[in-house]
Amino acid sequence: MKAEFINPFLNAAKNVLETMCQTQVKAKKPTLKDNSLTYGEITGIIGMVSDEIAGCMILSFSEKCILHIVANMLMEAPKEKIDEEIVDAVGELTNMICGGAKAQLAKLDYKFNLATPTMVVGKNVEISYYSDAPTIVIPFSTEHGEFVIEANLGGKKQ
Repeated sequence: MKAEFINPFLNAAKNVLETMCQTQVKAKKPTLKDNSLTYGEITGIIGMVSDEIAGCMILSFSEKCILHIVANMLMEAPKEKIDEEIVDAVGELTNMICGGAKAQLAKLDYKFNLATPTMVVGKNVEISYYSDAPTIVIPFSTEHGEFVIEANLGGKKQ
């Protein structure tokens, strides 16, 4: 995956969570993913495709982290556990972050179409990727836990 693809996802995540969810986030060092398992207890997956490139963005949260982020987003007390409202909120966050990254990628002349996000509840759930390209994991920390964004963009599978 091209290095220029990383910053749009990093910047979009920081922007969405800090403005929409009043949550300060700190990006950590990106790494290559070495498995196909979800990171956190709840994960949003969104397909991205252009004329030459296909892949996906994955947003995955620890339970404590997402419960506090959604509480900030809705301006209410944190829930006890992940429920349908939390799942819906992760879908919205996945759309907003990927949409922000898509806009930044368009400025670099990469025009993507986005799929509807798929939501997965459960830690270490195996998922399939849309591209054989290496998956970049960008870990983030917040005062209430961690989340990751994974970006997997490469040439279309034949």
